[in-house]
Amino acid sequence: MLRVIPPRLRKPLLYTLIGLVFAAAWLVRGGHTWWISIMVLVVTAIRVVAVYIRAGTDTDEGALAGSRADERLKMLNARARALAGAFAWAGTFAALSIAVAARQTWWPYAALLGVIAVGYLFGLSEYGIGEQDPAEEDADDAPSPVMS
Repeated sequence: MLRVIPPRLRKPLLYTLIGLVFAAAWLVRGGHTWWISIMVLVVTAIRVVAVYIRAGTDTDEGALAGSRADERLKMLNARARALAGAFAWAGTFAALSIAVAARQTWWPYAALLGVIAVGYLFGLSEYGIGEQDPAEEDADDAPSPVMS
């Protein structure tokens, strides 16, 4: 599916979809706050145009926005997402602790911690642990060089 969409359009289309879903949520909510959906659409349009323009530049940011990152940028992106996950976990745990201490509704925070934990475990299963690569197995079987 992603091969059909040009790399420069992948992130702008993703941001468009996210913005449309959030605007629809405000519109469905209705009431006297329906107008927030219009603001969401305007901000989304500005963001999508900015990402599309940035994706056309020949910089590191342009490569990330244009879905053409090299290994170095992919590692940078993975480390930034890992840090964001750590902040999400810490913030959610703090909110859970405050809600419990204040005798307020606490279960949404506990559910969010569960989602973060499942995401972490899924990440470990996909990227961290599992079967070794054939090259690693061959390297383990090879005799180690003797230092003279």
